[in-house]
Amino acid sequence: MPGTCYVNQNSFLASSTFRLALLYVILFTVSVLVLFSFIYWSSARYMGTQSDAAIRSEIATLAERYESRGVPGLRRLILDRITRQQPTGSSLYLLSDPLGRPIVGNISRWPQVIPDDGWLNFNLDARDRDDPGLHPARARRFQLTGGFQLLVGQDIQELKAAQRRVIIALSWGVILTVLLGLAGGFFISRKMLARLEVINETSQRIIAGELKHRVPVSARGDEFDRLSGNLNQMLDQIQELMDGIRQVSDNIAHDLKTPLFRLRQKLESLTGRPSSDAGHREELEDALAEADRLLNLFNALLRIARIESESTKTVMQRLPLSELANDVAEFYEPLADEKHQNLTVSAEDAVVIMADRDMLFQALANLVDNAAKYTPLGGNINLMVSAEKGEARITVCDSGPGIAPGEREKVFQRFYRTDVSRSTPGNGLGLSLVRAVAKLHNAKLTLHDNHPGLCVELALPCAPEELPV
Repeated sequence: MPGTCYVNQNSFLASSTFRLALLYVILFTVSVLVLFSFIYWSSARYMGTQSDAAIRSEIATLAERYESRGVPGLRRLILDRITRQQPTGSSLYLLSDPLGRPIVGNISRWPQVIPDDGWLNFNLDARDRDDPGLHPARARRFQLTGGFQLLVGQDIQELKAAQRRVIIALSWGVILTVLLGLAGGFFISRKMLARLEVINETSQRIIAGELKHRVPVSARGDEFDRLSGNLNQMLDQIQELMDGIRQVSDNIAHDLKTPLFRLRQKLESLTGRPSSDAGHREELEDALAEADRLLNLFNALLRIARIESESTKTVMQRLPLSELANDVAEFYEPLADEKHQNLTVSAEDAVVIMADRDMLFQALANLVDNAAKYTPLGGNINLMVSAEKGEARITVCDSGPGIAPGEREKVFQRFYRTDVSRSTPGNGLGLSLVRAVAKLHNAKLTLHDNHPGLCVELALPCAPEELPV
């Protein structure tokens, strides 16, 4: 459409979907960090505990050898342990005399560190290892009888390396989590924005005047499809209202043009005649009748507009339908008698609904008035009230010309009149008012043949039974 531009005004990074996805990634990353920290702490603690348990077990074995075979037996066992392991093995031993002089071991001197709860944490001297690099070590000092001292420990270089490997693996896990989360957030955000953009584009087209456009609905039936369906229903209702307003405007202009022109002609003719003229009073009465007809037409339009706008203001009350039907029949009985019509009422006494009495009386009166208007002399008009499956049914049947099936939906439009009714006085607003009252009461309004004639049925929900006081 010329002059219309459909531009995506949304920045992806500023979109709420991306921000939501980013927030989810942050929360998930924090959760993964907490989980990985717990895994690292548990793994490191387990490996450290196992190493300390091995050192304690070795001390117990060596102390038992010392008690049974003395220093020579202990010395041979330590030498055997040192010989069997590789030169760069992980076990550390040092046996010294009461003066602190080394007797046997694979380290040359006592570590110069302060014990921490009996444990010594130090770095191995390069002279004690083939590998010149610093190796962390952990050992425990044990006092033997006779003043001899025993140190047993382990080179924990492999333990620290394993812990570093765990940290690196967990760090890569966090990085991959962030990257995959951002990629997933990007993908999900793009998918959501693409579906929202379809709705925005449709809205832009409708704003530009292309009122027939609707939001596409897929077969998935997800929340976006439900939203699209609701929007389409809303747009259908808006278009229906706009079409109704356009039609009402056209009909008002068409229906008012002729009576206003006649009224003007009559008033113009009256201005040129003396008031004593014999036809002056008759033409004045005709002009007043035209004015009354116009006033009645506008009053009918105002009543319909008031009914349609009072859906939340109307006070519903319990209403026995038999009483209402009898009142309407009594009101129109003189008109039926004048045309020698047989007006009968068949109403069940127990049928009660929740309704606005005045509005429902007006709607039912319009139906009976239409029936009396189009039923020929000596015809039949039946007003029936019944209940079936929790619904109250009000039916007005006549023996008139009826309405063709193709016109039954159109007669509810304002000012619409069938070919049969054009010669009959009226403004084509009676059934429009009935439909407005039916919609206000959540009632179903249907038309069907009476063979001959027409039946108009109004189905309303029955009122719940009153609880005993």
